[in-house]
Amino acid sequence: MAAPDPHQAADPQAVKRHPTLFRAVRKRRNPKLRRTDITVTDDAAVKRAVKAASLGNAMEWFDFGIYSYLAVTIGHVFFPSGNETTQLLSSFATFAVAFLVRPLGGMFFGPMGDKVGRKKVLALTMILMAVGTFAIGLIPSHETIGVWAAVLLIFFRMLQGFSTGGEYGGASTFIAEYAPDKRRGFFGSFLEFGTLAGYVGAAGLVTALYALLNDAQMEAWGWRIPFLVAGPLGLVGLYLRLRLDETPAFQKLEGGTAHASEAADGVESTAKGDLAKIFRQYWPTLILCICLVGAYNITDYMLLSYMPTYLSDELGYSETHGLLILLAVMVFLMAIISQVGKLSDRFGRKPLLMTGMLGFLFLSLPAFLLIRIDGILPITVGMLMLGLSLVCMLGTMSAALPALFPTNVRYGSLSVGYNLSASIFGGTTPLVITALISWTGSNLMPAYYAMAAALIGVIAVACMKETAQQPLIGSPPSVETDEEAAELVQAQAPEPKF
Repeated sequence: MAAPDPHQAADPQAVKRHPTLFRAVRKRRNPKLRRTDITVTDDAAVKRAVKAASLGNAMEWFDFGIYSYLAVTIGHVFFPSGNETTQLLSSFATFAVAFLVRPLGGMFFGPMGDKVGRKKVLALTMILMAVGTFAIGLIPSHETIGVWAAVLLIFFRMLQGFSTGGEYGGASTFIAEYAPDKRRGFFGSFLEFGTLAGYVGAAGLVTALYALLNDAQMEAWGWRIPFLVAGPLGLVGLYLRLRLDETPAFQKLEGGTAHASEAADGVESTAKGDLAKIFRQYWPTLILCICLVGAYNITDYMLLSYMPTYLSDELGYSETHGLLILLAVMVFLMAIISQVGKLSDRFGRKPLLMTGMLGFLFLSLPAFLLIRIDGILPITVGMLMLGLSLVCMLGTMSAALPALFPTNVRYGSLSVGYNLSASIFGGTTPLVITALISWTGSNLMPAYYAMAAALIGVIAVACMKETAQQPLIGSPPSVETDEEAAELVQAQAPEPKF
């Protein structure tokens, strides 16, 4: 219950008799923002944080991407069967298994990140992901050890999924808490630049292997190479993350910097992550987060993970053909994603997110009709239509999502909400689309599925608050220069009376 206004609680005559006393009460209840409340960011430190979080994220999505792009080959190696569709469904079911444990990872790592710090947990998730991916590259085939091959594959996929549960929420929180308020969209966009870079690295390596090796060589040993590369890459990501300092917002939280000013947005003074508290107090925002992430994940995984398989298995193109086109589209998205982040800082998160959602709602069907036409040009144009819609979300979401929750529960809440949604909608996307095509016989099912997701996304974006250029909830304002900090303080000074 909010504290009563002293003017309403007290007798007006008493206020008139003791103006100094009641003025002091008002200041105590709502003190002005002080210069020491404001975080002035260190540009070099922000860039180091963005680089480490983004490169680490790239390593994580390289690990996830190689499984997607090798799904057909992995199906042959681990799930022998006379039916190609059964093999593919088995492979994508194993892909989805990793997403089933992601919420558990989010519930474990998220509150831990709010208790012990963002940096330590992000280093731990990096180690587990690298171990899980490297181990997959060492598993003997079904022909060698029988059903145990599939069992081991599922186990290490679950380890990957568990570690990824703490990755996105932590990395996006890390960048958001380091970045100045007016440029959070720009810096946050580099997290998804890392996601695209991971996918591009995975797609590029798999494409090269398909081009250099025949099917027998790929199934015998070629598929292992991308998984084994993940070990050294994981060590690089770990090194970069361990060199960072903790975020300024968490340091102030941990130090108990308490000043309940309205301008500072009620900065929290404890760092206790509590899972029950997240579900009890923040469930409306969690539902909003799940809807936003669900729409975003379905469209993301449909284009970046499933599309090469769609082109090869449903439309009859070679694996290399589909991967090369997707590779070109992703490189183009990487080139423009930071500009999308800048646009979200200037015009707001909601307009950019709404543009992306409406793009999928109205362009998915025309795009897939183009993709079905034989020829590189129509396929490329169709994928670019989807890609430009997706980049509006990619360049904005990593700044919009952390701003939904206050600092003391940000890592935990975002990890729980993001991974519940990714588990239900994201990881199951290839499996659901493959099954829908099999049941209906229609190659346009991916378009209908994306349109349904986008419709939910449109409603979710309409319900969210605009957060661009504003301090994170529970954190003091963050600016780039001392001059900006002085201007914020000066803006609260009373105007002189003449």
